[in-house]
Amino acid sequence: MVSALQLLEILLNGLTIGMVYVLVAAGLSIVFGVMDVLNLSHGELLALGAYFAFSMVVGFGEGGFWLALVVVPLLVGGIGALLERGLINRVYGRGQLAQILLTFGLLLIIYDVKQLAWGTDAKLISPPSVLNQAVDLLGFSYSRYNYFMILAGAALTLVTWALLQHTRFGLVVRAGSEDREMVRNLGIDIDRYYTLVFGFGAALAAFGGVVLGGYQNVNPEMGNAVIIPAFVIVVLGGLGSFRGAVVGGLVVGVIQSVVSTFLPELQGMLIFALMISVLLVRPEGLFGGGGDSVDAGDSEPSDFVSGLGGGVLSDRLHTRLGVAVVALLAFVPVFEGVLYSGFVVSLLTTALIWALFALSLDVVLGYSGLISLGHALFYGLGAYTVVLVLLHVTPSAFVALALAMAVSALAAAVVGRLSIRVSGVYFVMMTLAFAEIVREAAVKVDFTGGSNGLFGAPEPFYGVGPVGFRFSEVLVGIEPFAFTGDSLFYYFVLATAVCAYLFVRRLMRSPFGTVLQAVRESELRARFVGYDVQAFKRRAFTVSGTLAGVAGALFALNSGFASPSLLNWINSGDVVVMTVLGGSGTLYGPMLGAAVFTVFEERLSSIIPWWRLLLGTMFVLVVLFLPKGLVSLPMRLHGLVGGREDDAVGDTRPREVETDD
Repeated sequence: MVSALQLLEILLNGLTIGMVYVLVAAGLSIVFGVMDVLNLSHGELLALGAYFAFSMVVGFGEGGFWLALVVVPLLVGGIGALLERGLINRVYGRGQLAQILLTFGLLLIIYDVKQLAWGTDAKLISPPSVLNQAVDLLGFSYSRYNYFMILAGAALTLVTWALLQHTRFGLVVRAGSEDREMVRNLGIDIDRYYTLVFGFGAALAAFGGVVLGGYQNVNPEMGNAVIIPAFVIVVLGGLGSFRGAVVGGLVVGVIQSVVSTFLPELQGMLIFALMISVLLVRPEGLFGGGGDSVDAGDSEPSDFVSGLGGGVLSDRLHTRLGVAVVALLAFVPVFEGVLYSGFVVSLLTTALIWALFALSLDVVLGYSGLISLGHALFYGLGAYTVVLVLLHVTPSAFVALALAMAVSALAAAVVGRLSIRVSGVYFVMMTLAFAEIVREAAVKVDFTGGSNGLFGAPEPFYGVGPVGFRFSEVLVGIEPFAFTGDSLFYYFVLATAVCAYLFVRRLMRSPFGTVLQAVRESELRARFVGYDVQAFKRRAFTVSGTLAGVAGALFALNSGFASPSLLNWINSGDVVVMTVLGGSGTLYGPMLGAAVFTVFEERLSSIIPWWRLLLGTMFVLVVLFLPKGLVSLPMRLHGLVGGREDDAVGDTRPREVETDD
């Protein structure tokens, strides 16, 4: 039996963390409501605030904490304003994908800046002694610091509400969220307000980071831990709705507190399930659709998903280059031990697996205009299925691979059917939610090995029944062209990647692919012509998820393990980076991007611990100056050498994109 005091403690715990969520989600929601920017780096701004607070407490003692409550929000708010003024405003009018990609690059940069400046160890912020004690009231003892968090968060929320409702700044912000063009036509410098709004949102997050730093330790992952619930809250409450962010933050905080006490096995899953349910019933969120909210927008219009068009290379030259690249890759194991070590073969095997993963995402991103942050779900399912089959059913790699494809296809069909009912940011969040639910389940369910995952899968048998062999037991070819073990698996992965590429290329040149590209260019026009747009998107999503499952299956066949980290949303973000880095909408571009990313990661991470800082910087530069990816470099150079900028490639000036809906 639960006592009243225990219920009170659970409620206060929920309100304590809920207030942090409110501050983060309010800033996120205001930025989206006014600027239409889904800021993926918002959680890192919170973490940056916590680290600045740690430094101030170390430097000034107890007084440093009080100083940090004032100075750190101003400092981080200023940083946010500079980021908006220097980088983010350069992608206005280039579609939501550009903003999402740019802020993901900023996330990578800020993440490594923290580690570079403060190290990777967790830091402790000791609250002032006046707060670091318990309060006894009517027999109920509770932390004074938690009371402080609730009251300080409530006070700042009230001030923010008053600012939005009773000042000229708030009037312009609310008007801008309704109709920014109208505000601009009235002669108001809305760009200046954009900068102020982004800085204000960053300051709210930083304040949340300061108080959260005194509640728990300060570590590099705290931004990632907060941003996902914050996204859930913003979507639950309604994108752009301040009221929704406040109510949603408190509700999610209390639900988390209740679930962690009474249903710990469901912790982490329930809020995502709640978000999916709300979006299916009321896509605009609980408080969306009214006067204080905005449309989620469309993800389709973007420089990043329009392909290269004709390019400077003919189809015949493209084919010859492709054959040459495959032939070159086929010779890689030949020179193992002569020109380089076996590490190169292992590295390229990994690169090919990621190339297949990136190819799968290109089907929906480059050809359907859908931004998925949940593709790690299918990648992880493919890996888990293979390991489970090898451990408990049969050592046959072909059977495991076939079942992995079937499971991934089924999961993609279900997720696609539910997610494609919504569009824009809501679709992004739906795919993310499904992946997070499965990741949490994988951590808590015994047969998936819990948080450690599954290890010790036997070496796969490449055959069915008694017919077949293991790569380590055979020698194929004649010296010096005789291969075994990892070299044979490399050829297996290479053949799979080539077959997948040819299959997708054939698919995209078929009537099905032509309709997909028509949908990408103008969904409304395709619908008027008579195509069932939703059905085409669902089929593309299923094909994409199946290919992602194949990539995950190859990973498991190679490594022999599967763990929840494979389902982490960062993997989905990484594969988006690869796709855009190489050039989405081209098929071979994402595969090139995956190869560059993998080699960059493997080589630099062993030399430079803050390699993501360099990667993020490179990615931001690509987003700003090379939106069609690395494969557009020949066209870009051709235009420069020819003394002109090809409008189809080089024009990265901000411009308004006409949407259909």
